[in-house]
This record gives sequence, C-alpha cells and structure tokens, in this order.
Amino acid sequence: MRQYALVTHWHIAAAIDRVWDAIYRVEDWPSWWRFVKAVTVLSEGDADGVGAIRRFAWTSRLPYALTFEMRTAAVQRPTFMEGIASGELTGQGRWRLAPEDRTTRVGYEWTVVTTKPWMNLLGPLLEPAFRWNHGQVMAEGGRGLARHLGVALLSAS
Repeated sequence: MRQYALVTHWHIAAAIDRVWDAIYRVEDWPSWWRFVKAVTVLSEGDADGVGAIRRFAWTSRLPYALTFEMRTAAVQRPTFMEGIASGELTGQGRWRLAPEDRTTRVGYEWTVVTTKPWMNLLGPLLEPAFRWNHGQVMAEGGRGLARHLGVALLSAS
C-alpha cells in the first residue's frame, strides 16, 4: 500500500458559519461538488454527528472511481471536523476552518493509503498523476462550494 499526504487550501468569500454548514452537510455534496457521485448515510452518529458513517462514491478527472466509508471521529463546530476512511482508501481526513474578516480559510488534510491492487502496483509510476488528480478534484470542490454559496472562491491550492 502507498501512503499519500495531501493538503488543500480554499479561501471562500463567505462567513465561516455558511462555509461550515455546507461542508458539514456531506449528503448535499453531490449537488455542488462535481466529482462526488453519491453519499449514502449508513449510521447517523450522535447529536454532533460523531460516529456517523457515510459511504462516498467519487469519480475524478482520470478514468477511475473510488468508494470508501468515512466515520466522523471529531466535530468542533465551526472550525474542525475529522473523519476516518476505510475501503478503497484508508486513512484520515481533517477539515480546518478559520474566519478571516468576512471570509473563511479552509484547509483539508488527507492522509490515506490506497487499497486497490492496481493502484498499489502502479503507484510508484503514477504517483504524480494521482496527486494531480486529487488537486483537480479538490479545486473543483472549492469552485463548487463557492457557486453553491453564491460567493467568490478567492484562492485555491
């Protein structure tokens, strides 16, 4: 298995509560995030969503799809959310939000290993393509979130 540590930053021209609400409602992601094909709730979790389990089906710019489950491990509204992934990707993702004037800085840290045999076999050769692809998927998420909120995406990286 190959491990990937990927970091994404978005700067959204919206108040932190609006950005948080959109990111927190993962079931709505397919309506605004082009590469999220489906989110299925498997378990609701507690009142804050901790313990919730959802199955994600993703596509990408490259011709492959991934499916994995995310269990919400921590929620600190409106600044932090962590999930533990299992399935075709295994690891953890962390959302960090910070207000800046009337805008919001969003960071996403994704540390995962691939479990698909072909990805592990070709990983040494295709790692640059996998990283590029992740960047494309996340950049589209930033653009989609801004459109969803009716605001500008001030920067994405």
